[in-house]
Amino acid sequence: MRRGIAKLAAKIFLASGLVAAAAHAEGEKIVASFHSMAEPFFVEMAKQARLEAKRLGIRLVIVDGQSSSPEQTANIEIAVTQEVAGIVMAPQDASALAYAADEAIADNIPLITVDRSLIGTSKPVPHVGADNVAGGRMMAELAGRTFPDGASIVLLLGMPGSSSADDRARGMHEAIARLGPKYRIVAEQPANWARDQGLTVTQNILTALAGHPPDIILAANDDMALGALEAISQAGLRSAGIKVVGFDATPDALARVKSGEMLATVEQDPGRQIRMALGELVANIRDKTPMRTVAIQPILIFRDNLNDAARIGEVR
Repeated sequence: MRRGIAKLAAKIFLASGLVAAAAHAEGEKIVASFHSMAEPFFVEMAKQARLEAKRLGIRLVIVDGQSSSPEQTANIEIAVTQEVAGIVMAPQDASALAYAADEAIADNIPLITVDRSLIGTSKPVPHVGADNVAGGRMMAELAGRTFPDGASIVLLLGMPGSSSADDRARGMHEAIARLGPKYRIVAEQPANWARDQGLTVTQNILTALAGHPPDIILAANDDMALGALEAISQAGLRSAGIKVVGFDATPDALARVKSGEMLATVEQDPGRQIRMALGELVANIRDKTPMRTVAIQPILIFRDNLNDAARIGEVR
């Protein structure tokens, strides 16, 4: 039954033209399943993955989960039916993708996650990614340093259910609680990683807080932070001194940090993440080397340390 369902899904998958061209003509076939290729972070990760695949001599197929757990589940099941050598996955939802991961585990296909982890699988799945709890904590601690006498804080959160969103939110909440009662969360809402939703959600929050704008907005990714900046500008509040902090250190955000429009962003280096994940996977496939879980320490990027950002060379 499982194979029959997966084969049917494979026909639909192939017909839709979502199977990317192999990055290299020879070598082991590896599938990289990213939860959404609409996000700049994963566009960069895919670019770096292709470069690393060429260096490693593997055939890499990148598939787009389109922000849909059922879609990504089907993609993984197809990879299993194709008997690929390995799978690297950035899951849309930490628990919803556990079933698909178990399909690979049952077929002894090496699997590793990148950026986003899994929970509830039959066996632990190795993971390479930033320490998102630490990253969220850094953002909130920055609010404390920027406003030592207290602050009103808005949180723009990622998509609920994704490990990165949940972990960043946890880090922010923990740090704000430690800062004490002078630091108040006046609004908190998911904007699902999207710039347009960051704009709309922030507009609604600013309207609700009319006459009492927040001191700082902590956005769990740069796209939402950029949407927040646009909302602040449209509301005529640029002179209010609202600080905005993002996460990902994308070139657009780095340019805003450089200009002073954004206070900071958190660097988590998608290129380093995918290179390490592919390296762990290929070593396991070729040499049976046990895969490790690797936590990458994020860093805050300000005007003063812009050169520490991995993508600073892309800033015009």
